[in-house]
Amino acid sequence: MEWFNVGRIVNTHGIRGEVRVLSSTDFEDVRFAIGSKLAVFKKDDKKPTWVTIESVRRHKNFILLTFEGYNNINLVEPFKEGLLKVTKDQLDEDVLEENEYYYFEIMGCEVLSEEGEQIGTITEILETGANDVWEVKAPNGKKHYIPYIEDIVKEIDVEEKKIIIHVMEGLL
Repeated sequence: MEWFNVGRIVNTHGIRGEVRVLSSTDFEDVRFAIGSKLAVFKKDDKKPTWVTIESVRRHKNFILLTFEGYNNINLVEPFKEGLLKVTKDQLDEDVLEENEYYYFEIMGCEVLSEEGEQIGTITEILETGANDVWEVKAPNGKKHYIPYIEDIVKEIDVEEKKIIIHVMEGLL
Protein backbone atom coordinates (compact mmCIF):
# COMPACT_ATOMS: atom_id res chain seq x y z
CA MET A 1 0.00 0.00 0.00
CA GLU A 2 1.25 3.47 -0.88
CA TRP A 3 1.16 6.06 1.93
CA PHE A 4 1.35 9.85 1.81
CA ASN A 5 2.42 11.97 4.74
CA VAL A 6 -0.06 14.72 5.71
CA GLY A 7 1.37 15.83 9.05
CA ARG A 8 3.37 15.07 12.17
CA ILE A 9 2.08 15.01 15.73
CA VAL A 10 4.61 17.17 17.55
CA ASN A 11 3.00 17.14 20.99
CA THR A 12 -0.12 16.78 23.08
CA HIS A 13 -2.13 19.90 23.96
CA GLY A 14 -3.96 20.14 27.28
CA ILE A 15 -5.38 17.10 29.06
CA ARG A 16 -8.45 16.29 26.94
CA GLY A 17 -6.72 14.31 24.20
CA GLU A 18 -5.87 17.14 21.83
CA VAL A 19 -2.72 16.72 19.71
CA ARG A 20 -0.64 19.44 18.11
CA VAL A 21 -0.04 18.72 14.42
CA LEU A 22 2.47 20.26 12.02
CA SER A 23 0.73 19.99 8.66
CA SER A 24 2.53 18.86 5.49
CA THR A 25 -0.46 18.71 3.16
CA ASP A 26 -1.75 21.17 0.60
CA PHE A 27 -5.35 20.10 1.36
CA GLU A 28 -5.72 20.88 5.07
CA ASP A 29 -9.46 21.53 4.89
CA VAL A 30 -10.00 18.04 3.40
CA ARG A 31 -7.36 16.09 5.35
CA PHE A 32 -8.21 17.53 8.75
CA ALA A 33 -11.99 17.74 8.36
CA ILE A 34 -14.20 16.34 11.12
CA GLY A 35 -14.93 12.70 10.29
CA SER A 36 -11.76 12.24 8.20
CA LYS A 37 -9.83 9.05 8.78
CA LEU A 38 -6.05 9.20 9.22
CA ALA A 39 -3.41 6.59 9.96
CA VAL A 40 -1.04 7.34 12.83
CA PHE A 41 2.37 5.72 12.41
CA LYS A 42 4.15 5.70 15.75
CA LYS A 43 7.95 5.55 15.82
CA ASP A 44 8.57 1.78 15.71
CA ASP A 45 5.17 0.64 14.50
CA LYS A 46 4.88 -1.41 11.37
CA LYS A 47 1.07 -1.15 11.46
CA PRO A 48 -0.69 2.19 11.80
CA THR A 49 -3.46 3.06 14.25
CA TRP A 50 -6.50 4.39 12.37
CA VAL A 51 -8.18 7.42 13.94
CA THR A 52 -11.21 9.54 13.04
CA ILE A 53 -11.05 13.30 13.56
CA GLU A 54 -13.56 14.53 16.13
CA SER A 55 -12.56 18.20 16.38
CA VAL A 56 -10.15 20.54 14.66
CA ARG A 57 -8.93 24.08 15.33
CA ARG A 58 -5.97 26.23 14.39
CA HIS A 59 -3.54 27.46 17.02
CA LYS A 60 -0.54 29.57 15.91
CA ASN A 61 1.28 27.50 13.23
CA PHE A 62 -0.30 24.25 14.34
CA ILE A 63 -3.53 22.38 13.87
CA LEU A 64 -5.06 20.96 17.05
CA LEU A 65 -6.98 17.73 16.56
CA THR A 66 -8.95 15.36 18.75
CA PHE A 67 -9.79 11.82 17.69
CA GLU A 68 -12.99 9.87 18.38
CA GLY A 69 -12.54 7.68 21.47
CA TYR A 70 -9.26 9.37 22.50
CA ASN A 71 -10.55 11.93 24.99
CA ASN A 72 -7.66 12.20 27.42
CA ILE A 73 -3.94 12.91 27.32
CA ASN A 74 -2.95 9.37 28.39
CA LEU A 75 -4.56 7.87 25.29
CA VAL A 76 -2.81 10.23 22.82
CA GLU A 77 0.57 10.46 24.59
CA PRO A 78 1.87 7.41 22.59
CA PHE A 79 1.10 9.30 19.32
CA LYS A 80 3.76 11.97 20.04
CA GLU A 81 6.24 12.25 17.14
CA GLY A 82 3.94 10.00 15.10
CA LEU A 83 3.30 10.65 11.41
CA LEU A 84 -0.20 11.16 10.06
CA LYS A 85 -0.69 9.51 6.69
CA VAL A 86 -3.37 8.76 4.12
CA THR A 87 -3.49 6.05 1.48
CA LYS A 88 -3.29 6.54 -2.28
CA ASP A 89 -7.02 5.64 -2.43
CA GLN A 90 -7.86 8.53 -0.11
CA LEU A 91 -6.03 10.90 -2.47
CA ASP A 92 -8.12 9.71 -5.39
CA GLU A 93 -11.25 10.93 -3.60
CA ASP A 94 -10.01 14.53 -3.62
CA VAL A 95 -11.58 16.95 -6.00
CA LEU A 96 -8.63 18.56 -7.73
CA GLU A 97 -9.59 21.61 -9.71
CA GLU A 98 -8.35 21.90 -13.29
CA ASN A 99 -4.64 22.81 -13.26
CA GLU A 100 -4.22 21.65 -9.65
CA TYR A 101 -1.68 18.97 -8.79
CA TYR A 102 -0.25 17.28 -5.74
CA TYR A 103 3.24 18.33 -4.74
CA PHE A 104 4.51 14.77 -5.20
CA GLU A 105 3.32 14.86 -8.82
CA ILE A 106 5.26 18.07 -9.59
CA MET A 107 8.43 17.24 -7.65
CA GLY A 108 11.07 15.66 -9.90
CA CYS A 109 9.41 16.84 -13.13
CA GLU A 110 11.72 17.87 -15.94
CA VAL A 111 11.20 21.46 -17.08
CA LEU A 112 11.64 22.32 -20.77
CA SER A 113 11.28 25.54 -22.74
CA GLU A 114 8.71 25.76 -25.55
CA GLU A 115 11.65 25.25 -27.92
CA GLY A 116 12.48 21.94 -26.20
CA GLU A 117 15.57 23.20 -24.35
CA GLN A 118 16.15 21.43 -21.02
CA ILE A 119 15.98 23.88 -18.12
CA GLY A 120 16.21 21.49 -15.18
CA THR A 121 14.34 19.42 -12.61
CA ILE A 122 11.92 20.63 -9.94
CA THR A 123 13.55 20.12 -6.55
CA GLU A 124 11.31 22.19 -4.29
CA ILE A 125 7.94 23.96 -4.18
CA LEU A 126 7.77 27.24 -2.31
CA GLU A 127 4.41 28.58 -1.15
CA THR A 128 4.51 32.35 -1.54
CA GLY A 129 0.86 33.18 -0.98
CA ALA A 130 -0.17 34.50 -4.40
CA ASN A 131 1.13 31.46 -6.29
CA ASP A 132 3.58 28.63 -5.77
CA VAL A 133 7.14 29.03 -7.01
CA TRP A 134 9.04 26.01 -8.27
CA GLU A 135 12.75 25.70 -7.56
CA VAL A 136 14.30 24.18 -10.67
CA LYS A 137 17.84 22.82 -10.57
CA ALA A 138 19.63 23.07 -13.92
CA PRO A 139 22.04 20.34 -15.09
CA ASN A 140 24.94 22.70 -14.24
CA GLY A 141 23.67 22.98 -10.63
CA LYS A 142 22.32 26.51 -10.99
CA LYS A 143 18.88 27.12 -9.45
CA HIS A 144 16.01 28.89 -11.20
CA TYR A 145 12.76 30.00 -9.60
CA ILE A 146 9.70 29.54 -11.82
CA PRO A 147 6.37 31.03 -10.69
CA TYR A 148 3.41 28.70 -11.27
CA ILE A 149 1.33 31.16 -13.33
CA GLU A 150 -0.54 30.84 -16.62
CA ASP A 151 1.79 33.21 -18.51
CA ILE A 152 4.77 30.95 -17.84
CA VAL A 153 3.62 27.36 -17.27
CA LYS A 154 2.16 26.17 -20.57
CA GLU A 155 1.86 22.41 -20.20
CA ILE A 156 2.06 19.90 -17.34
CA ASP A 157 2.26 16.17 -18.01
CA VAL A 158 2.55 14.38 -14.65
CA GLU A 159 2.50 10.96 -16.32
CA GLU A 160 5.61 11.77 -18.36
CA LYS A 161 7.03 13.99 -15.57
CA LYS A 162 7.48 16.86 -18.09
CA ILE A 163 6.56 20.52 -17.83
CA ILE A 164 6.76 23.04 -20.70
CA ILE A 165 7.28 26.69 -19.80
CA HIS A 166 7.37 29.96 -21.70
CA VAL A 167 10.75 31.55 -20.98
CA MET A 168 10.05 35.25 -20.52
CA GLU A 169 12.89 37.72 -20.68
CA GLY A 170 14.72 37.78 -17.35
CA LEU A 171 13.08 34.59 -16.05
CA LEU A 172 16.26 32.54 -16.07
